[in-house]
Amino acid sequence: MTELVVLLDDDRTPIGTAVKSGVHTTDTPLHLAFSCYVTDARGMVLITRRALTKATWAGVWSNSVCGHPGPDEPVADAVVRRTRQELGLELTDVREALPDFAYRATDASGLVENEVCPVFEARADGDPSPDPDEVAEWRWVQWDDLVDAVTAAPWALSPWSALQVAALDAAGWRPDGA
Repeated sequence: MTELVVLLDDDRTPIGTAVKSGVHTTDTPLHLAFSCYVTDARGMVLITRRALTKATWAGVWSNSVCGHPGPDEPVADAVVRRTRQELGLELTDVREALPDFAYRATDASGLVENEVCPVFEARADGDPSPDPDEVAEWRWVQWDDLVDAVTAAPWALSPWSALQVAALDAAGWRPDGA
């Protein structure tokens, strides 16, 4: 089945779709995505290291999960679907944390991410069982340690994750249980 992404105009209005496998280029059109920070009962945050086979930011540490909703798919439903596929986790308490987040970034190969990317938080019990085509490694970390890492070395994380962590921290976000 061909996965589609939702294309957006500058006002963030859907204007069509494109095949996901061909949308990320050196001139990537603005499209809809999402990011999610998964927490556990201890207040720890799950971070993942992107698989070495990923087209963009391969091998880089990032948020728990990110992806693209399909046409007419509610974004929160896409968060649940993608987390199940990528991490083998079932989520509860899925809610928006940064509804208006957007970014544009270019990786070392010249490929561009250009996304309106609402940021979600969610809860999971248990450890992930990730798809190796998506995730090379994972860790549960303290939120304050992640904030410190972004402050000290933002280049060590995906650009969207570094921006999101800073924005979440500035907004006073704390993982449940922390």
